[in-house]
Amino acid sequence: MTPPAAGRLVILSGPSCVGKSPLDRALARFYPDVHRGLQRLALFNSRAPRPGERDGVDYHFRRRTQIEALRIQQRFAVLDVRGDLQALDLADLLERGDAFFEGNPFVGRLLQTHPALAHVRRLSAFLAPLSREEILFLADPARHLSLADLITDVMRRKLLRRTRRQKGELSFEDLENIERRARSAFGELQEAVHFDWVIPNHDGEDSENWDAFYFPLGDARRALLAFVGLLEGRIPPCAEKWEAGLLG
Repeated sequence: MTPPAAGRLVILSGPSCVGKSPLDRALARFYPDVHRGLQRLALFNSRAPRPGERDGVDYHFRRRTQIEALRIQQRFAVLDVRGDLQALDLADLLERGDAFFEGNPFVGRLLQTHPALAHVRRLSAFLAPLSREEILFLADPARHLSLADLITDVMRRKLLRRTRRQKGELSFEDLENIERRARSAFGELQEAVHFDWVIPNHDGEDSENWDAFYFPLGDARRALLAFVGLLEGRIPPCAEKWEAGLLG
């Protein structure tokens, strides 16, 4: 029997643009001691860096063929994520203490289920663009709407605003990427039931509430405080448990 690892694997997942990256930056800024205790996992990624992203810190940016070649090495898990190829080195994840993954639910679920990590202690949180109460309200047949279409539209608008802030004018490739990520969001949100906690957050990566006023405001602040609470072993009031079948 493999003994439990000394460190803990902390997983923060959610759809693209839901607010994971600004939450991570706010954690580093306002809770530096907590943040220093988390050793960030940098995956290999075939896409180009976004403005402000750093190679070796946010991701190891490599050509797709280089990441494909990692499949033959048992220590790497390679998977397709919304059209990008990503790879994670599973060896020695916790050699420096608590490891921290911030990113998509595909990798988040892999970290929960991979046999090589069966002995690892975990804390998993899912950042969601809607609360459980909102989903129950919207899913009522009396509303006569498609929840999948609504979530796609919510995330499409967030992604459009984020990309315009980053780039100004959008290319056809940008629009294709936005649509692919928006249409993936509903399926990704269905994975939230597998996480320990769900943190509702309407202030996505497109929101000024993260950094325009120095201190995070609104849901940005609530999401940050909720995540800190979970890291410190407390259950914050806004943290939710989602049941199977909530999203159909």
